Amino acid sequence: MNVEYRIPNIEYRRKGLRQLHFGVHYSIFIIRSSKAFTLVELLVVIAVMALLMGMLMPALAGARAGSRTLACKANLRQLLLAGLGYATENDGYCVPAASDLWDNAGLHRWHGRRDTRDEPFDPLQGPLAGYLADGRVKECPAKVDFVKGLAWQASFEQGCGGYGYNMTYIGSRLWQGGIGNIQEWKDSYAKTARMTEIAAPGQTLMFADTAMSNSQDSLIEYSFAEPPFSVYNGRPVTEFYMSPSIHFRHAGRANAGWADGHIEPRQSAPAAVLRQQGAGGTNAYGIDSAGMNLGWFEPINNTLFDLQ
Repeated sequence: MNVEYRIPNIEYRRKGLRQLHFGVHYSIFIIRSSKAFTLVELLVVIAVMALLMGMLMPALAGARAGSRTLACKANLRQLLLAGLGYATENDGYCVPAASDLWDNAGLHRWHGRRDTRDEPFDPLQGPLAGYLADGRVKECPAKVDFVKGLAWQASFEQGCGGYGYNMTYIGSRLWQGGIGNIQEWKDSYAKTARMTEIAAPGQTLMFADTAMSNSQDSLIEYSFAEPPFSVYNGRPVTEFYMSPSIHFRHAGRANAGWADGHIEPRQSAPAAVLRQQGAGGTNAYGIDSAGMNLGWFEPINNTLFDLQ
């Protein structure tokens, strides 16, 4: 039996089907509505999508920052292994940080060599070239807008990748007392500490994230991790602070490589503590170091740098 139904304002199509078990022929209807989304419904959908994006974006940004931190740690680990490899093949002596620094020549660094000061260091001519993949220091993946250029005054340490070396205690013998004449001063830069002289390798900094600010609102690459105090005649000079070079670029932390080969990120000493100890002022270039994320770990003394 065929039956037709008429429903006002709704369009339909009849299809004949046969029920095999009962032999009954009947009709069903597929109803199509012409109703569309209203403006309010579209606005609600857009608002929900915007809310979800707002929740997801910080998580995605955090994931990207975390991946850059991990890549930076891998770079530092390569530097540590290169430094330890150099020492192993050089009677335990560490790589020199800046063998010609006494003469202010500025041509030899732990990360490379150059013919004139107005050019970047060539890592393939550096003392660690044979111990690094591709012979060069990889640049820190954190988005640091380092000044690049040929002018020595603008970027005098260009080529270190944003990493610095503990020159005062490991990459030289400036810490040693009894330095008197000019030749002994020259030798104190050219010669280095031996690994056996580092009493607590797991608590002695070797490499770290570094930078320097020598003009307002800009950073340059800087290849030395400076301790809070300079050293003269074997003792820290505590009357003034050095310009801080450790750069806390990873969400308020700096990656640090220690002389035993492990990597440990650390936070900066709080700004209030820096100011209280007189270490939170301007650097040698008149720049607010804390405002550029430059500082030191706690404790604010040389114990994390020296060989004791």
